[in-house]
Amino acid sequence: MSFTGIYKIVRSLKKISYKIVRSIAFYPVLISTGFLLFALVIISIENSTFISALKEKVPYLFIQDIETASTILATLIGGILSLTVFSFSMVMVVLNQASSNFSPRLLPGLISDKRHQVILGVYIGTLLYCIIIMIFMGAYGIGSESIGTSATMGAIFGVCCVGFFAYFIHNISVAIQIEQITHEIYEESSEFLAKEFKEDIGSQLTSINTDTRNWQLICADRAGYFRNIGEEYLSKEFKKTENSIEIIPYSGQHIWLGDPILLVKNSITQDEKEKLQQSINFSSQRLDVNKGLGGLIKLMEVIVKAMSPGINDPGTAIDAIAKLIELLHAQFKFSPQKIKSVKNGTLLLIHNYVPAAEVVRMVLQPIRLYAKNDNTVMYELIKGLQSLQTNPEVTQRNKQEIGIELEAIKLTIENTITNSIDKNRILKVF
Repeated sequence: MSFTGIYKIVRSLKKISYKIVRSIAFYPVLISTGFLLFALVIISIENSTFISALKEKVPYLFIQDIETASTILATLIGGILSLTVFSFSMVMVVLNQASSNFSPRLLPGLISDKRHQVILGVYIGTLLYCIIIMIFMGAYGIGSESIGTSATMGAIFGVCCVGFFAYFIHNISVAIQIEQITHEIYEESSEFLAKEFKEDIGSQLTSINTDTRNWQLICADRAGYFRNIGEEYLSKEFKKTENSIEIIPYSGQHIWLGDPILLVKNSITQDEKEKLQQSINFSSQRLDVNKGLGGLIKLMEVIVKAMSPGINDPGTAIDAIAKLIELLHAQFKFSPQKIKSVKNGTLLLIHNYVPAAEVVRMVLQPIRLYAKNDNTVMYELIKGLQSLQTNPEVTQRNKQEIGIELEAIKLTIENTITNSIDKNRILKVF
């Protein structure tokens, strides 16, 4: 089988495994399987010497009557099934509210909350456990001495489900609060950008001529949101070549079929070119590729949604702008490029970060257009951008783009606000 065929199979398997892990059913299936195996283990050791001795010492901890055990398990099955339906009906209501009031882009984060998945797994696992034990109790020749431990464990799991339900009610009521949502977006993106900046400083190389005018151009053989180059798919021989590759798009940029995607310093063979094209990873999800830029876009959408006529919530917009500016402080510290060598090789890869002008276009421009009639929101935005201009860690090129956006905001205010007092009051900020 050719390299291309093997690569396609590996890439397909990685996509399938990624979807499985990201699925809302992943943790519930794992936990339910654990409960199933535990039920089988409990049944197999029910009549062991240790369990029998334990029943004699503390008989009040074990249910010895088959009718009582059957009633308890049947009650647990009905009650936990009702808890499961009620709990995840609430999840659907919460998701619908978040989509309507905040942004549809927030739904994947709420759906993938592992705490909700664990609770669902415990519910389903307890149901499965109780059903297995009831089936075992209905088998021919089963006596009271064979059900004590398993029935008691079922009752304990039922009590745990009640505790999980109380935790779920608390957690879901907190998760839907917009302050909590924006804080989680900020924390995730801030952590991602800090890690990226640390790697950027640690791997930065400067001894390379990046004049790419005569480099060989390679175009994309498929469309999607650019993720990265899978270095593991490059051959060992190619990694050890004295060559340099510039990755033209930034992580998260949409690439169309035939768009320029790579520049190679030294000429390569057609086979090496095809392998390079195949090693490029694309995603169908825009915001999953770059969590730093994705967090900025999510906060922008929250702000725009808050300023829509149907919502009209400037308080939420102001709070989100504060977090947005903090992320921009981290985003604008990056140099335009990161140059690093591939692992176990001498091949150099030149990564391009998202340009400041592109960040301004995607993040700041929509806020300016949707919030231009609200002085309080525009005031917070102006003050935040001015803090970026005075930050010594922000590169000079990025400061120039911020200055252009501030000038655009000033022109928008002059042309939009008709009340001269309000106009002069906010223009004084400049």
